Order: sequence, then structure tokens, then C-alpha cells
Amino acid sequence: MSGSYINEFDNVYPYAKKFGGGREKSQKIDFESFGSKIPPHSPEAEMAVIGSMMLEQSSIAKVIEILDVESFYSEANRKIYDAILGMFNRKIDVDIITLSEELIARKQLEEIGGTAYLSDINRKTPTAANVEHYAMIVQEKYLKRNLISTAGKILSSAYDESTDALEEIDYAESEIFKLSDKRFHKGYVKIKPIVYDAFKLIESHAEEGKGGMLGIPSGFKKVDDFLGGFHASDFIVIAGRPSMGKTALALSMARNMAVEYKKKVGFFSIEMDSQQLALRLLAAEAKVNANDIRIGKVTVDALHKIVKVMTKIGDAPIIIDDSASLTIMELRAKCRRMIAEYGVDIVMVDYLQLIRSPKAESREREISIISQTLKQMAKELKIPVVALAQLNRSSEKREDKRPMLSDLRESGSIEQDADVVMFVHRPEYYKIKTYEDNTPTEGTAEAIIGKHRNGPVGVARLAFVKEYARFETLAFEYQDIPEDLVKFDADEEEEEPVF
Repeated sequence: MSGSYINEFDNVYPYAKKFGGGREKSQKIDFESFGSKIPPHSPEAEMAVIGSMMLEQSSIAKVIEILDVESFYSEANRKIYDAILGMFNRKIDVDIITLSEELIARKQLEEIGGTAYLSDINRKTPTAANVEHYAMIVQEKYLKRNLISTAGKILSSAYDESTDALEEIDYAESEIFKLSDKRFHKGYVKIKPIVYDAFKLIESHAEEGKGGMLGIPSGFKKVDDFLGGFHASDFIVIAGRPSMGKTALALSMARNMAVEYKKKVGFFSIEMDSQQLALRLLAAEAKVNANDIRIGKVTVDALHKIVKVMTKIGDAPIIIDDSASLTIMELRAKCRRMIAEYGVDIVMVDYLQLIRSPKAESREREISIISQTLKQMAKELKIPVVALAQLNRSSEKREDKRPMLSDLRESGSIEQDADVVMFVHRPEYYKIKTYEDNTPTEGTAEAIIGKHRNGPVGVARLAFVKEYARFETLAFEYQDIPEDLVKFDADEEEEEPVF
């Protein structure tokens, strides 16, 4: 159905979206390179959608759940749909007469083809029964045009010598991921099926022996009691001073998740290579001295212990990337690839400050860009993202050396972006013999939950076996900490759970 109201595609998408520092000007999409084909569209479906909305008011709410103004190919149809939305918001009934008046008020009636075009639409739409089907056809064509548009931008930019190839790959993957993720708008549903689905999820987790925990368990009971496991779309920061055991704790958690709970773990090690990580995992699992392995002093007994655990660790679904220099864009691209190829359930990054970011006016701003991107990545990929972070020296100026949220405030927006902030603290390292409740610090560590966006904060004590670089659940009698001994920033209040 061709006519004056069907405009050229260049009128619909006049300019490519500006992206990245290398593109100084918006670029017009050149569809000549696609063989001069007419971009995908369905005039009949667009007219049927508009006609249905003029026939039945209930159709408008159904269409709004599926289509945006930009979904229409025809500029005339976009203007008509926008007018219908305006009337719907003002609770004005839509029919050919009221719609004509609305378009006259907007000075657009002649632009869309006059009342003759509205009458033609009305005449060709005998029923509104299939309006959702028509709307989905329109949206499908819109997504295909978006795909062509994205391909055009990628093609044009690839010829630009000033752009970075890895930046372009990350952008391409991100845009295509967005298209697949928003195929159709997600409509509302009644709560009953949601409640039943939630119960089934709880029931399945309970049957797996996780006591109804909805997140991925860390394997440390006290930590999981506070957090309920690591949840999809959450950004978790494990922070501490050097030598506190951040990497050891992350590896212990990764081991527990992969071996005990069969979760696929993606581990990005910017600080250590993959062989060093494997040696640490083997030493911790076999309970042999990690330093002896590193310097080559392995006894026959230790070797036998390592052999016994090799299959267990080797078969664990842990995927390691040890790229020494990783940009935040490369990290995003690699995470998407890990999910596509291996179906990873959680990603860990060691550590945040080693990720390279676009140059900013200050290092603090660069760290903010990294932490904000990690949070966005967790939401986009719908998995927990765990990042290790190095703390400044502020905590070491305190008598008890305990880290606080304020220690992160000079590190960009990490504190603000994170859903969970967990500090690793070993008083023994600072020659502190006992905790304030007089229990010994030897062979122990604290996992201090300093921020928990959706739940309680507190302290979980863990066992730390230094020679194995291994964290374990502490003996029961040392786990509980009197509430009056749990310290946080004086100006920090526990956040209310968000539901």
C-alpha cells in the first residue's frame, strides 16, 4: 500500500545515534550499501493498529503495552499515534471525528493526508479483534529496521580510522543485546501467577538443600544468613586493605559456588595469571601449604593430596580470564560472551581499580565510571557481579584498624553504586590478639557487611587458614558476635529493605 503518507526511511531515522569519543558528528545512515532495499515495514499492519484504536477504546491500552511512537515506519502514522496517546492521557474518546479535531489542533491533519486518509483507515479496519497481533507485526518490523540501523552505524564507524575497534565491538554487542532484550514491552500481570512462580522457586531451592535461599550461596553460613546469597542484578563489592585475603575469600566463594552448588562462575583475574589461581585453588582444596607449592617445596604427601582433589577442581564450572590489561568495555563484552558460551551464573572481578577506563578529569571520576558500568552490567546481564576493591589507608589510622564505608568515599561512587559492600578484616595481621568480646583473633577474619541495600548489615566471623590461603566456616562457638560490639560509621544507618 504505497502513497504519499509513506515517507522515505531517511525521514524516520535521519541520523545515526552519536556514540563514543571518536564520532564527532552524527552520521546519516546510508541504505544504498544494503542494495537500495526498502526497509522492513507493513503499511497494512500500521493502518490496522490505528483503525482498531478508533474502533474500540480498549485497544489503545493493549497497543501502548507493545508499541512506541517510533515503532511506526510512516511519519503520518507516527503523528496519528502520538495524537491518540495524547487523547488517551486526557481521557478523550478516540474516533474519526475527535481524532480529526485533535490533529487540527496540532496543525497536522493535512500533513497526515487529511480526513480522507483517516476515512481510508477506518474503512479498511472492520474489526479490532486482532489488534495485538497487528501491533506485534509493527514492532517486529521496527526491530528489524533497528537492526539495519545498528549495522549501518557499525559499518560506517568501521571505516573511521579514529575509532577504537574494541570499543566498536563492545558497542555492537551491547546494541544487539538490547534489541533482543526488548523484543516486546513487558506488560502487567496479576499477582497470583507471580506468587505461585515465586513459591515454585523457593520450593526448588529448598529441595536442593539451600533452605529456600533465592541467591547464589557463598558457602559461608553467617554471610548467607545476612545476604540470602548473591542475587541477580546485584553489584557486590568485597573491599579490604592489602594482605587481608580478598582474593582468597573470592576464590573460596567461587569454589563453594561451583563445587557445592554447581553454579557456573566467571572469574576475571587482572592481578594474577590463571596458573597462579589454579595453584591457589588446588592448595586450598588439598590443604597444603600454598607458599611451598609456589617455591617448589612439595612433599610426596602433599603431592598425593593434590592429586586427590585435581578432578574435583578440574571439573568445577569455573571459567577464568586472566587478561592483564582489561578495559571496562572489554570486560562487558567478555561477560556477554561468557554468558552466551558457558551460561555463567555469576561474575567476579579481581580487582576493580585495575580495570582501565576512559580518561576522565580525575582518577576518582574514572573509578566512578567503572563502578557505575559494573552496576549497569549486573542489571543488563541479570547476574550478580562481584568486584574486589582496594581500600585506602584511612582504616590503618584507627586504633582497631577496622574498615568503614567512609573509607570508600574517596574511591569514586563505589559506595553509592554497590548493592552490597563487604569488608575483609583480619585483626591478627595488625598484631591485635583478641576481639572486644575477648575471643582470640588468631586464625580468624571478619566479613563486615557494611552496606546491604535490601537487608541487614552485620559481621560474620570466618576461619582463615593462612598457609592454605583458605577461608572456612568458623566453629559455632566463635561465630556469634554481641550486637553492642558490631561497629559501623557513626553517621551510617542501616538501609530499609527495598521491596
